[in-house]
Amino acid sequence: MVKRIITSIVAICVMIPCLLLADTLVFSGAVAVVSVIALYELFMCLGFGRKLYLTLPLYAAAVAFPFLMRLLPTRTTVAMIAFLCAVLYLLYVFVLVVTSHGNLSYADALVAFTMALYVLTALNAIIYIHDFTEMGRHLYLLVFIGAWVTDTFAYFCGVLLGKHKLIPEVSPKKTVEGSLGGIVFCILGFIVFGIIVKSFFGGNPNFVFLAVSGLIISVISQVGDLIMSVIKRHYGIKDFGKIFPGHGGVLDRFDSILSVSLGLCAICVFSVLTGIALI
Repeated sequence: MVKRIITSIVAICVMIPCLLLADTLVFSGAVAVVSVIALYELFMCLGFGRKLYLTLPLYAAAVAFPFLMRLLPTRTTVAMIAFLCAVLYLLYVFVLVVTSHGNLSYADALVAFTMALYVLTALNAIIYIHDFTEMGRHLYLLVFIGAWVTDTFAYFCGVLLGKHKLIPEVSPKKTVEGSLGGIVFCILGFIVFGIIVKSFFGGNPNFVFLAVSGLIISVISQVGDLIMSVIKRHYGIKDFGKIFPGHGGVLDRFDSILSVSLGLCAICVFSVLTGIALI
């Protein structure tokens, strides 16, 4: 427990300067570093650590796209380049499968492609929310609030109140009570966030939409956590890495953030389409 707390404090001390510099390329650099480490952990889990012909293009994308998100002029340009790169890499994978003489199966290659696409899209979605959505300089913080409030209070509510197992065959320690506690406190966290934005930054929060979004994001956060648990259980590992003593690897700490960033990005798109703003 002490090791976990110390690691959390150190991680927060590193995280805060990155968030304060979210308007700069420093944040892009932080996302790039996290992306590369996350991909490395993923490929080691999948058994592709030495297949550089398969993984190097994805490492290159992990480094490039956080900066392209900032340097390219419009979201349309970003989307077109991302789509083109994804299609070209998929065609490259098909060529690898055909010419590998059985050393690379179609199923394994697609697993690598799909999981890498999930990780890279999710991490870059944080920059997208910050740069390309209304009030994005504040909204992107909900990615971290949603994931970490849910995770923290689900843990403590589970320890204090947990009696009924949630999905024991996937994650034996998670409970229904913990899950509900995470949802309730995530909703409260979103509402408090709205109050702070209104008080200090002059926003006009839609508290009903914030509460509903908090509920949705908390559920998505827990699903993202469980997805990664399924993957670890399938491949027979306890943690994706050891970079955070007592916590595991980047993917172990960012599993919920990946799903939450995509969920919040979808909510932001819904907000644009309907004209209903979060803040």
